[in-house]
Amino acid sequence: MHALVVYESMFGNTKAIAEAIAEGLAGGMRAEVAEVASAPVVVGEDVCLLVVGGPTHAFGLSRVSTRQSAAEQAKGAPLVSQGRGVREWLGALRTSSATLGAAAFDTRVAKPRMPGSAARAVARRLRRAGVRLAGPAQSFYVDGVRGPLLPGELERAREWGESLAAAHAVPA
Repeated sequence: MHALVVYESMFGNTKAIAEAIAEGLAGGMRAEVAEVASAPVVVGEDVCLLVVGGPTHAFGLSRVSTRQSAAEQAKGAPLVSQGRGVREWLGALRTSSATLGAAAFDTRVAKPRMPGSAARAVARRLRRAGVRLAGPAQSFYVDGVRGPLLPGELERAREWGESLAAAHAVPA
């Protein structure tokens, strides 16, 4: 049994957070990280915890139009996620495990009272897919649209991963 961390990332900030979460999870279980384009849409019985995240675009999950806008903002630099996004992946998600737990995260600009959250949208879609949430959605903060991550966010992500592993007992 292991954890699967699925992420969408434009500029690399969400990828870094996903990897830090997996490092934290690895203290209590095996953890695999998958960029959303290569993530399996059928999550098997061998996965006991699914952690899904992406960047907050236009107050929620990315869409084709917001990913195109991110590509324009990249100014020629390659984007990490260039195919489907978490929104589309969650729409195709299938699981056969009744015991699968899940958690949602996002990256977002650190501005007070900024509305919207990709993490909350991910959590809603996971619940609709019949997956049990292992905890509340978590946000990690970047300085501006392209980043970088704010100081301490990678450590906070590792700690969150550790807490998820500790709270999510792996079935024997």
